[in-house]
Amino acid sequence: MKRFVLLDTAEIPDNGGALCLFEYGEDFVIKIQGGSGNQLMNSRTHGSEDSLAEIPCRRLQARQQPRVLIGGLGMGFTLASALRHLGSDAEVIVAELVPGVIEWNRGPLGEKAGNPLRDPRTRVLNEDVAGVLKRQPQGFDAIMLDVDNGPEGLTQKSNSWLYSTDGLANCARALRPGGILAVWSASADRGFSQRLARAGFKAEEVQVFAHGNRGTRHTIWICEKLRA
Repeated sequence: MKRFVLLDTAEIPDNGGALCLFEYGEDFVIKIQGGSGNQLMNSRTHGSEDSLAEIPCRRLQARQQPRVLIGGLGMGFTLASALRHLGSDAEVIVAELVPGVIEWNRGPLGEKAGNPLRDPRTRVLNEDVAGVLKRQPQGFDAIMLDVDNGPEGLTQKSNSWLYSTDGLANCARALRPGGILAVWSASADRGFSQRLARAGFKAEEVQVFAHGNRGTRHTIWICEKLRA
């Protein structure tokens, strides 16, 4: 019988909480320490994480030397998907706040996604994605955000700024003309779609399966920066 085996715990900076990495048979699971026991991530169900990068990166295939930013490394599946759908001239920057998550992806967990941190097109930053957005105006052709369960910042309340009108306006400023913002969420949120419009985006709400072609669906907003 499969059981959860705790492999490591990683503190969340400035939060007081921690993430826990478990082995569960052949899979890996990440949970919040002391939480309700709900899984944040599972290495077996990553279909929506793949789509978070696949949809915008396919739209960038005609661009020369595309530069994209991923907010939240997670289990590396969004990064791996971006690398699969971008050419050899691309640069993919990943901002991950929790140092332990980066180390997990450099170890056995990374093998599940094909060790995308080893790709020469990858650059990982151990910092809040908000800081990267603020200091690099028009720095990216696409931005992919998966730093929480969705626009309400359920895991870490400080994430709520990123999904606010001000935070989304920073995303718009960090994008090049015609750039794309993709945002992952565990569920739909009509209010968030309205905030995207106020921040200068034309947004499409896409429903994707978490795994395979049935069962749980997640939401991805694909947002095109409107030209001035």
